[in-house]
Amino acid sequence: MASDITGLTPEGIAAASRLMASFPIPPIASNATMLANIMSDPDKDAIFRRLQPYRVFDNRLVPNLGLAAVLATTPDAAIRVGPSRLHIGSRSIPLDRHGAAILRFRGRTQTHKAFSAYSVLQSEANLQAGERPTIDPAELKGKYVLVGMTAPGLMDLKPTPMGKTYPGMEIHATFLDNFLSGDFMLECPVSRVWLGLFFIAILAGITVRCSRRSSSIVLAFAGLNTLSIVAGFIAYRQGIWLPVAPLISAALLAMVASVIVNYAVEGRQKRFIKGAFKQYLSPIVIEKLMENPDQLKLGGEEKVLSIFFSDIQGFTSISEKLSPAQLTGLLNEYLTAMTDIIYQTGGTIDKYEGDAIIAFWNAPLEQADHAVQAVRAALQCQAKLAAMRADLNARYGSNLYVRIGINTGLVVIGNMGSNQRFNYTFLGDAGNLAARLEGINKQFGTFLMISQNTRRAIGNAFPVRELSRVRVVGKAEPITIFEPMRPEAAEARRETLAAFQTALETYYAGDFAGAQTRFAAIADDPVAAIYAKRCATLAATPPATWDGIWSIGEK
Repeated sequence: MASDITGLTPEGIAAASRLMASFPIPPIASNATMLANIMSDPDKDAIFRRLQPYRVFDNRLVPNLGLAAVLATTPDAAIRVGPSRLHIGSRSIPLDRHGAAILRFRGRTQTHKAFSAYSVLQSEANLQAGERPTIDPAELKGKYVLVGMTAPGLMDLKPTPMGKTYPGMEIHATFLDNFLSGDFMLECPVSRVWLGLFFIAILAGITVRCSRRSSSIVLAFAGLNTLSIVAGFIAYRQGIWLPVAPLISAALLAMVASVIVNYAVEGRQKRFIKGAFKQYLSPIVIEKLMENPDQLKLGGEEKVLSIFFSDIQGFTSISEKLSPAQLTGLLNEYLTAMTDIIYQTGGTIDKYEGDAIIAFWNAPLEQADHAVQAVRAALQCQAKLAAMRADLNARYGSNLYVRIGINTGLVVIGNMGSNQRFNYTFLGDAGNLAARLEGINKQFGTFLMISQNTRRAIGNAFPVRELSRVRVVGKAEPITIFEPMRPEAAEARRETLAAFQTALETYYAGDFAGAQTRFAAIADDPVAAIYAKRCATLAATPPATWDGIWSIGEK
């Protein structure tokens, strides 16, 4: 058949003309109305999704099997090749950028009704014999019939989206079906494919950047894959062939790139956090910061902290008896034990000043019960030191006692210092009061003291006894101070503590003689013994005015 090939470029004709041809045997070729091409090429993934409507051989247009069946019945149909469509008479076939038609498969193999060659021949014999045929001729009347082989041994089974063993002849039948129905798939415009790739890649990148856990990234990848597949199905229902694999690949590549960027950027951030805070934060807190670095605000911010000051009683005298090596060993052992407890309760070490420890709770991470944790740490430090005392005395010749003061209040917390060197620390009057409380322990013979602010913050978490109303150096307003204790210790001293409270109320009332008598009755308690002496002095020389406030003249 000679046909016009209007619309083909010289390059296309030359490329197509290089094809080799294998013709039928002469008896068949000479009796055929038209010779057709049965060759087809798969996509790059070896799946057959499309079919070339024609090939050019010897400057002649050779249609595929399905199109040849149509042209054989309409020999006068004009054929014109456009840039994106092949026009056959009044019909047209949409072509992709490679000149192929994208097929709309109706289903798995045998979706188009098939008859075996045996049943056709048997029906013909039955008709000639006047018998009822196996196949009703009405089923074939006015139909296009394609004849082909489906036996596996003939190697004409092709992988298609419908299955791995789809007969090649049925691919041509699908082409004919699409032509007659006029519903070939349309190729999605390249610009829209690129837009989809850009959108899915950006979405994937943002998702990974916002994900903190690997499980979230896996779920995001699964969700984006599902989104791509759903988009492909929706496009298919609209008659548009949208390549899904590039969308999935774009999501994967974007996620990999984002993971690499996250590793580089967050790795640097995590190294900064570790380097900046490993000296004064517990490993647990550092891990939490690395998981949620947004909780770390550098610079300075106002925040309520529970602040801890501790100091070893008589440390100057102890240090004078020890060599530098011994002193270093003692301090290292003591500070390690105390620091471990502070870290375990979520505290942050501000600094060590010789034997003194300055720590705080509720920064850089939020702690709803920071005051409770600070008091718990102080009680555990006292218990730990009591357990270590005999051993330290045996090795270093000194009994170690530590005084601790705790206050809760508003300060400014952040990295402070110079561009060359800075420290994560706090500034504010609340810290100064905590330092004063540590020293005030000497006035009352106690080793742990908290302010009224901390007392309110801990609620009923620990039993406490009121020690006094004091006015510290540098503050005009008096404060009430308390001594917290372990529940078992409070229970063991229940009668003494009740008697102390009665004596303290008598003291507040200005009855110094009565208070002296009551304090003297429990003088085995160091605080009561100190109060007994003070009451004796006050009874001998009563003050002109009395407000029950003990003014502390030392820092």
